[in-house]
Amino acid sequence: MKSPKQIKVERDRTHRLIPYRYSDRGRPILNLLAQDDDDLLSDLTELEGATNDRLLGESGRLPGVSAIELVSGFRLAHIVNASFTHAHPFGGRFNNAGRGAWYAAFEMQTAQTEVAFHRAAELKEVGWKAEEVSPYIDYLADFRHEFHDIRGDPDFVDCLDPNSYTTSQTLGLKLLTSGSAGIVYPSVRHEDGVCIACFRPPLVLNVQEGPMLTFTFIDAEMTAVVVEN
Repeated sequence: MKSPKQIKVERDRTHRLIPYRYSDRGRPILNLLAQDDDDLLSDLTELEGATNDRLLGESGRLPGVSAIELVSGFRLAHIVNASFTHAHPFGGRFNNAGRGAWYAAFEMQTAQTEVAFHRAAELKEVGWKAEEVSPYIDYLADFRHEFHDIRGDPDFVDCLDPNSYTTSQTLGLKLLTSGSAGIVYPSVRHEDGVCIACFRPPLVLNVQEGPMLTFTFIDAEMTAVVVEN
C-alpha cells in the first residue's frame, strides 16, 4: 500500500464530541463516592490509578502509548490524553485497540452526524427501544501541521468502507509507525464533510470546551439534537 499525499493543515476550532460523563462538567465520580471522606477518596484515587488507562499511560505503563508522547501543563490535557489511552476495544477507522487517536470534524454538522450514527448503532446492537437522551460536550481544537490526505484519491477508497475498518486500520498503522501526524479524510457519514484523525497528542492545539449537545433517540433513531451554550 502506497502512502497518501501530505498537505499542510491550518484549521481552527475543529469539533470532537465527547460524552458528557467523560467531560469536566460533572462532579468527578470519585468525589461523589467519597463525599467528605478524604481517606476514602485517596484509596479510590489509588484504585483508579491501577485500572484507568489514561493514568496508566501517563505513568508509562500502557504498551501502546509512551508517557513522553502525552501532554500536560494545561487544564484539558487529560481530555486529549484520554483519546489516545482509551481506545475502543475494536479500534477506530484509523487506529487499533492498542492506541487511540483524536478524531474531529472540520464542521459541527459533520461531528453531529458522525456521533449520531455511531450512537444509534450502539443502541440498535443492544435492541434499545425506549427514548434515550445522550449529552455530549464539544471539544474544539486547532491544527497546524502536515497530515496525510486521502480525499479524492481512488487508491484509498477502501479506507472509507462504511462497514469495515480493516483496510483503514492497516493504513493507519503503517502511517503511525512511519511517523505520520495523522490523516485527513472525507466523512463516511456526512456528505461533503471532512474529518481528521490525529495520531500525536502534542499536535492537538488550543483545546477548549465548547457547548453541550443533547441527542434524543427513539427506537435507536435520532429524533432531535439541541445545542446549549
